[in-house]
Amino acid sequence: MLKFFFNAAPNPMKVALLLEELGLEFEPIPVDTRKGDQFKPEFVKLNPNSKVPCIVDKGVTVFDSNAILLYLAEREGKFLAGDLGTQKRAELLSWLMFIATGIGPYSGQSVHFRHAAPEPKEYALNRYDFEAHRHWSILDDHLKHNTYMLGDEYSIVDMAFWGWVRMVPYVLGLENAWEKYPNLKRLLDLINTRPAAKRADELKTKFTFKTELDQEARNFLFPQNKRLKT
Repeated sequence: MLKFFFNAAPNPMKVALLLEELGLEFEPIPVDTRKGDQFKPEFVKLNPNSKVPCIVDKGVTVFDSNAILLYLAEREGKFLAGDLGTQKRAELLSWLMFIATGIGPYSGQSVHFRHAAPEPKEYALNRYDFEAHRHWSILDDHLKHNTYMLGDEYSIVDMAFWGWVRMVPYVLGLENAWEKYPNLKRLLDLINTRPAAKRADELKTKFTFKTELDQEARNFLFPQNKRLKT
C-alpha cells in the first residue's frame, strides 16, 4: 500500500486531495515537524531535505509535493491536461510551477515574517508581503475568465492551488482577504464542494499534531536561529 508521510500544512494537503480524487488506498503516516520528526534518520533516508510530504509507492520514493502530483497523475493518467507537446500541457506545467516557485515560497515567507520572526523585520515582511500579494493577484486576475486554473478542466493545478489558497487570510494578515480576492474564494468554494476535498480535509483531524510554537518547536522549525547566538 502507498505510504503518505504528511502533516496539515499546505503542501501535504494538496497531495492528500489528489490521493482522494484518485481513490487510491494509502497509509497516512503523520510527521510532526514541531516535534522534529522530519529529522529522524528513517525519514531523512526518504527525503534528504527533511520536508513533508513524501510518498513510498511500491518501493518508489517521491518527495516534493509538486513532483508527487505529477508522478501520481501521470501514473494514473488523470487530472492532466492535454498531451505532451500541446499548449494545454504547457499551461498546466507553467501554472503548476508558478504555484510551486512563487505562491508557496512567498506565502510561506510572508507567514514567517508576519507571525514568527523576531524584530526588526519591517524590510523582510514588506518584501514578502508585497510578493505574496503580487502572486495571488495574478491568480485572481486569471480566474476572472476561467472556471478552473486551466479553463473548464479540473486538474492537479487546482489541487496545488487548493493546498495554499485556504491560508490566504493568514498569509496576508487580512480580515477582508476574500473581498480583495473574490475569484480565489470562488474557486476555493468550488473545490470544497468536491467529496474528495472533504475527505482530504478530514484527514488532518484523525491525528494530533503539536500546535504550540514553544522553544522546542522553534528549534526544529527555525534551526537557522542558532547561528544568531554564535
